[in-house]
Amino acid sequence: MLADKERFIQNIFKAVDLFILFSAFPIAYFVDEFIRYATLWNVKAYATSTSFSGLLYFTSNYSLMFLGFPLIWWGLFILNHIYQDYRTRAFKKLAWAIFITAIWASFVCGSLIFFFKVDMASRLFFLVYSFTAYSLIIIEKTALIFILNRVHAKGYNQENLLIVGTGKRACEFIRNVKSHTHWGLHIVGLIDDDPKFFGKQIEGYRVLGRIQDIGFIVNRLVVDRVIFVVPRLWLDRIESAILECEKVGVATSISLDLYNLHIAKARQTDFNGFPLLEFHTFYAKEWQLFLKRFLDIIISSIFLIFFSPLILLVAVLIRLTSKGPIFFKQTRIGLNGRKFTLFKFRSMVANAEALKAKLSAHNEMDGPVFKIKHDPRVTPIGYIIRKTSIDELPQFINVLKGDMSIVGPRPPLVSEVERYEIWQRRRLSLKPGITCIWQVSGRNKITFEEWMRMDLEYIDHWSLALDIRLMLRTMWVVVTGYGAQ
Repeated sequence: MLADKERFIQNIFKAVDLFILFSAFPIAYFVDEFIRYATLWNVKAYATSTSFSGLLYFTSNYSLMFLGFPLIWWGLFILNHIYQDYRTRAFKKLAWAIFITAIWASFVCGSLIFFFKVDMASRLFFLVYSFTAYSLIIIEKTALIFILNRVHAKGYNQENLLIVGTGKRACEFIRNVKSHTHWGLHIVGLIDDDPKFFGKQIEGYRVLGRIQDIGFIVNRLVVDRVIFVVPRLWLDRIESAILECEKVGVATSISLDLYNLHIAKARQTDFNGFPLLEFHTFYAKEWQLFLKRFLDIIISSIFLIFFSPLILLVAVLIRLTSKGPIFFKQTRIGLNGRKFTLFKFRSMVANAEALKAKLSAHNEMDGPVFKIKHDPRVTPIGYIIRKTSIDELPQFINVLKGDMSIVGPRPPLVSEVERYEIWQRRRLSLKPGITCIWQVSGRNKITFEEWMRMDLEYIDHWSLALDIRLMLRTMWVVVTGYGAQ
């Protein structure tokens, strides 16, 4: 119902945005020419005149920019969820999200020019295009949202609803519809199976009858959809009403009060002909998971190849400066409790695990995690590679194997998981990673409970754009050594 309408309008917004982003190119061309004329600036390359033919010649020589700029902006708009919740999101928040995305898009477009070595690319034109594209998108969003709100306020394109149910959840549903009049939904009345409610007003709407009266009501009133917001005990009562609606072609929707879940989201699927109602605490589309895994493979491969000289050097230094293996191997807990072997450069003495019990009184972290600021088990070369996070490089092998991801909650020890509280185990519902919110927020400077909540925040708000932001923030943390011990 509403989701289908929202999806349709989102697709319209996407199409309009793509058209505007391509239109921004010729507009930027003429604005750039005007600025140069007014300021006596030098002429840009391939700009023969301020005419349509001049624009065509300029575009033909910069076809990569003409195609690349709009597609990059458009793709980042989609990745940054600009089109989601556009009707319920405050316009200030939407404008800010577009502004941040525009900055990222400008950065990526600039990288495109550098990477493909576009000759004589004008920096002024690049800035003018970015400003023009952003301004046009903001104007378009303001106009479209205003038009949609006005259309629904005038009563056009409305969907008339008959609500079945007057319980607590039904009243919450009604208040939700009332508080979002711009959705274009209009409630014509309510249905309740208790005769004492007949004719009474609930949440400002009149109870028109009982369930057995629905067939009569939909034939007398203009009803586009009947929505059943009822407890599961009513399932046997509503079948005949649904069949009556089916006969006259009125759509029906059921919001069953099955379980009062706080985190998990319901999703209807089909298993070879068997309808299933699934509850997920983490859900992503298959293409998103595929792209996340694809990026994991590409990035980890690049890192292992690029840093292979450093990896070889560190391996030699570890071998020469202390006894024991080059790599430290440890059993960690991965996705939904799967065990795997984690690889790191050995930064401690060979018998570090045996000495851990003697140092337990000096643990500086709360919860089941063990950390000491000046750990006596750390070797001289180990201190350097821990401070610079070089000891983490072998974990890209774990990423290639599929045990880990680049971004995700840090993989815990078996002993740590055994001491988890129930709510903390939910962090295992996503594949562990090399970096996450905790790594870029101070690491050992925050409490264990804050760490757990940061991981759950990542799971609840996961997106590809969030992964990219965390990767970039991780690069800064690694360079500065913030929070590392």
